[in-house]
Amino acid sequence: MTTTHHDDPLLTQRDVLNPYRIGLGFMLRRLKWDLNPQSWRSRSVLRACKDGHAGQKAVILCNGPSLLKVDFDALHQSGVFCFGLNKINLLFDKTAFRPKCVVAVNPLVLEQNQAFYNQTDLPLFLDSHAAAFVKGRPNVAFLHSNVFPIFSRDVSLSVFQGYTVTFVAMQLAFHMGFREVALVGADHTFATKGPANKTVVSGEKDESHFDPNYFAGGVQWQLPDLFQSEVAYTMARDMYAAFGGRVVNATDGGKLEVFERQPLSAFLLPGS
Repeated sequence: MTTTHHDDPLLTQRDVLNPYRIGLGFMLRRLKWDLNPQSWRSRSVLRACKDGHAGQKAVILCNGPSLLKVDFDALHQSGVFCFGLNKINLLFDKTAFRPKCVVAVNPLVLEQNQAFYNQTDLPLFLDSHAAAFVKGRPNVAFLHSNVFPIFSRDVSLSVFQGYTVTFVAMQLAFHMGFREVALVGADHTFATKGPANKTVVSGEKDESHFDPNYFAGGVQWQLPDLFQSEVAYTMARDMYAAFGGRVVNATDGGKLEVFERQPLSAFLLPGS
């Protein structure tokens, strides 16, 4: 999945055109979160992992159907750091492979998948919305989301969701010191069509993600905003390039052309 929920209860449609109200809404959210003890614990966790993986490569596992084409045995043997997204745990009954951590920021995804988030020992990076129902513990760091369209090189204060959890993962990877990042499963096309960001009710089977139960059985989810996602991806591409790095698209197929293409096998080669 590449959609994220970008609504802020402190902002109305009218507020979007009023920078003062936007700023006020952000400051109120910031203050409310800063008063939560979980914000300070999470910030400590995030600061501790700043630049901890400098000089290493990372792979972000996106949630399109093509994710099932990945050779997870080869990925495991490579030892490369892998970010899982959202409901990546639905993959776990198909392979023994596990990502190094999981990133999720969409409120609907967080609520639907909270049972997994509350029992897993994998490191989790979750939007602060989840602090209401996911227990804060050493392997959990909550991220504060802002409404300003910027790429955060340091995510310990806040991140911009950029209409896609993939963008959040790219900011987190940069924060952790990775400068060589590959995307897999980033199909950037969806079987379900409709207005961008609209909340819809799922059918019996999900054909837009790697698992038919990803969004199924009448749960709610937000339709993707592919254009705004590409705007965010362009920011990420340019930021990595500005610091001597790169983001490549190692997806088998798909329609994402913001990043240069490179097969995953080639990306994983030392020195490539």
